[in-house]
Amino acid sequence: MSELILEQASDDLIANEADVYPSRKGQNAKLIGRQDPIVYTSKEQGPPVDRSLINTYNKQGFVVLDEVFTPDEVTIFQKELERLGADQQIQQSVEVITEPSSNDVRSIFRVHESSLIFKALAADERLADLARYLLDDEVYIHQSRLNYKPGFRGKGFYWHSDFETWHVEDGMPRMRACSMSIILTENFDNNGRLMLIPGSHKQYLVCQGKTPEDHYLASLKKQEYGVPSNDSLKTLAAQSGIVSATGKPGSVVVFDCNVMHGSNGNITPFPRSSAFFVYNALSNKVVNPFCAQAPRPEHICSREYIHPVQRSQGCKLNA
Repeated sequence: MSELILEQASDDLIANEADVYPSRKGQNAKLIGRQDPIVYTSKEQGPPVDRSLINTYNKQGFVVLDEVFTPDEVTIFQKELERLGADQQIQQSVEVITEPSSNDVRSIFRVHESSLIFKALAADERLADLARYLLDDEVYIHQSRLNYKPGFRGKGFYWHSDFETWHVEDGMPRMRACSMSIILTENFDNNGRLMLIPGSHKQYLVCQGKTPEDHYLASLKKQEYGVPSNDSLKTLAAQSGIVSATGKPGSVVVFDCNVMHGSNGNITPFPRSSAFFVYNALSNKVVNPFCAQAPRPEHICSREYIHPVQRSQGCKLNA
């Protein structure tokens, strides 16, 4: 009981602290300096990947790890991706987001709980150990989803910093989280692949406007609040340009929670699908949202069911 009281007191303390990353509170759009580390573990501790990759992540805010998973493993993930996307019962659930102009599946959320295969993938040491190293803490899954980006009608994801949304709408206190996107289909130049602005993670973009009630119902299809102003984007892009993340199926894009990113629509016949896991430090659990709105539901933000990712020696699955 005493541990519970102490934990609640800690949450209340964080919730009552001054908001160091205010956004959507009536201010003008502006860029402010990041107040948190990027790589939390000291340089004296050896990383689970080559040190040069950690340096790239620290500088750019993202890094691509080529072909982390074998073709056999990718085949398993692809079959599960197809199975979940075709499941009629799943398609009727609140965890599925469809494309704005069609019934095509855009995203399926909380797959680390609904699929044994993707639960195993989220715990795989090739992902989770790197997250623990970057954040210097035990981690839990703040959010998971499958992104389908279907051919012909797959719409884009406009420029945004994930942390701005997670902070404002979920109550993530500080920038102590990272995302990992596992590429499941070929990324071509023209099928809406991920674009990022290198170095943008070192500044926090304050957004204009205020968060509407139940904003997530619209924003997961098309985000209109919590997006950068044109002038802010011009400033960020002028500093370091824009790059596209490339990689074969089985490769992983690791990116900081605050890096500015987005993607174009996909009018090609070729889908661009990925599994997406957000690792948050246990010490950075969400508190009350930093806006005057109710928290987003559990399938979008883990709040009630927070469990440390168990250490694993791999997916241990058969193709």
